Amino acid sequence: MRKRVYIAYTGGTIGMKRTRAGYVPASGYLQQQMDAMPELKHPSMPLFHVHEYAPLLDSSNMTPREWVAIARDIGDHYDGYDGFVVLHGTDTMAYTTSALPFMLNGLGKPVIVSGSQIPLCEVRNDGRENLITSLLIAANYDIPEVCLYFGGRLLRGCRAVKVSADGFAAFASPNVPPLGTVGIDIEINWDLVRKPRPRQKMRVEELASPVVSALRLFPGIAPELIRNVLRPPLQGLVLEAYGVGNGPDHDQAFLAALTDATSRGVVIVDCTQCLEGTVDLAEYAAGSALARAGVISGFDMTAEAALAKLYYLFSRGYGFGKVKREMQRDLRGEMTITD
Repeated sequence: MRKRVYIAYTGGTIGMKRTRAGYVPASGYLQQQMDAMPELKHPSMPLFHVHEYAPLLDSSNMTPREWVAIARDIGDHYDGYDGFVVLHGTDTMAYTTSALPFMLNGLGKPVIVSGSQIPLCEVRNDGRENLITSLLIAANYDIPEVCLYFGGRLLRGCRAVKVSADGFAAFASPNVPPLGTVGIDIEINWDLVRKPRPRQKMRVEELASPVVSALRLFPGIAPELIRNVLRPPLQGLVLEAYGVGNGPDHDQAFLAALTDATSRGVVIVDCTQCLEGTVDLAEYAAGSALARAGVISGFDMTAEAALAKLYYLFSRGYGFGKVKREMQRDLRGEMTITD
């Protein structure tokens, strides 16, 4: 029997229509483009159902509310399909693929998030290959993870970052190899694929509305800016620091602002601004000073994954201590360290 795949079309370039004002999402237009693709009717392709969201969104308009809607949609249709494809705009795709693994607890089927840099309506586009391959992987490969497929690479969703604004290989996972590469063959690196927990039923763990934020350090950053960002009701912050997690340890007002926040229960997670590598707060005095101020290491998590994880943990109702502990544990493959 042919496998069945559920396509959640949230918006994004892949299904957009050319207008005088530029590319815009148009209801029903993706389905028209797919109907004109004979490849999708080939017997080797799975059966699929397209659910078009309303309104369709450019991904720069995505919020955690839309992450919840996508997770609920997958949960509502989980038992009826062999795999799932989420079509999404590229601008915030890495945030969505970082959030969904935390929300889809006990996932036992592939969820492939994809899109394109050029819409299907154009003669030369990358959407056709991304769509076809995503459908084939979702139907035929037992990968119980949220993945991002783009430009010939299958990435773990909570490790992905956007690295190109206009290239077809727009995404990478700098600190872990791809789960799969696609050329003549679809080759899966099964040693990297996470194993599902036996007999665990998938459940959707929704997000509440915790107050979390992110801040990138820069030379000369004013302590007043730090204090304004950290003031109540903030609960958690992703601090994008230099190198292996360093910050200005000669700036006592800066360190005092961090200390005041962590002492009243704000979880501050240190992630590196570098594309590759891991945070080590013990390597330099400039990192140790942050640790003494109560900042915790995000190790090799992407900033996108760290932010999504804060949303997830605070939404569980956990207190300051447990959120700090869980942020430093690998829950969904988002970091390299283990307990």
